[in-house]
Amino acid sequence: MKSLILTGWLSPEFTEPEFADLALSFFFRFGWGPLPSPDELATYLGPRTSDVLRGHHWSDFATNWSGSKNRSHRDLSLAEFCQRYESVELWFDTRPNAQLQLIWLLDYFRPYPETIARLKFRLVDLEMIGLDRLGKWRPPVVNITEKELEVASAAWRAYGAPTPKGCFDLLGRDLSALPLLKPVLIDLLEELPSSSTGLGASEMRMLELIARGYSLTNALFYLYQLRQTRIFGESELGYLLDGLAHGPRPAVQGLDEQLRTLDREKLRGRQEAYLRSELSLTEFGAAVLAHKEDFSRHNPIDRWWGGTHLTNDNLWRWNPALVAP
Repeated sequence: MKSLILTGWLSPEFTEPEFADLALSFFFRFGWGPLPSPDELATYLGPRTSDVLRGHHWSDFATNWSGSKNRSHRDLSLAEFCQRYESVELWFDTRPNAQLQLIWLLDYFRPYPETIARLKFRLVDLEMIGLDRLGKWRPPVVNITEKELEVASAAWRAYGAPTPKGCFDLLGRDLSALPLLKPVLIDLLEELPSSSTGLGASEMRMLELIARGYSLTNALFYLYQLRQTRIFGESELGYLLDGLAHGPRPAVQGLDEQLRTLDREKLRGRQEAYLRSELSLTEFGAAVLAHKEDFSRHNPIDRWWGGTHLTNDNLWRWNPALVAP
């Protein structure tokens, strides 16, 4: 029987008959906002019942149900559904959110030995995704062992904890079973507020680019190689920019005023407002960029880092070592 693919993105090739019976993708973005509750995740991965809304079950995010030999079993829990296959391949690439999805899934599968026996892991590079024929690469496949499961569970528990200390402690452990995990943990920790500026890596990078003449938001949001930070997507970078520009003591000026009141669900209106903006640093912003001012001492901080609620009173910092509030 052809395999089942679990992935952080959907390639058109996954739907080709010779590639797999079925491919499932996962929509959760674990790098922004509060993590879903354990009950929400359990409902998503568990068996479909009559009270599970559409879009809240793993089976709602699959390709090619009509061609799958297991389409009649789509109401099972994910762990039980995986047992319908001889092989279940996990295709997760280098992006931080994909690696967070991977450790979440491996932690979920850990109590199901019959499912684990079917799991295969492929280490995928983003360059492979950009090719016309992903199948030409066929990344090496390895079995999932207790070592991978142990690392994944430790990392998922640490990320969901109410402080980042567990994730920082993981940097001193052997994480080679999941070789893309340690760089992701470092990237995540660098998004904690800096000890000197009160801003994370993505916010500081935006200030640096604005100071060098990148006044339009498209450059800040979409020039990935220039931006270099990897944790946040375009919408999330917009929320960070809102905070830099619309606090009591802004670091950035020129951001469209409509964004102060525009609902975050109005994506088209927000995009138009960003395109109308022409940004520059305030005098305060230049001082923050020069590490002479601390943004958090003059503006409210209220965002999530995994299970940690970062506020002015609970401001875990990075210097680059973890500093408790």
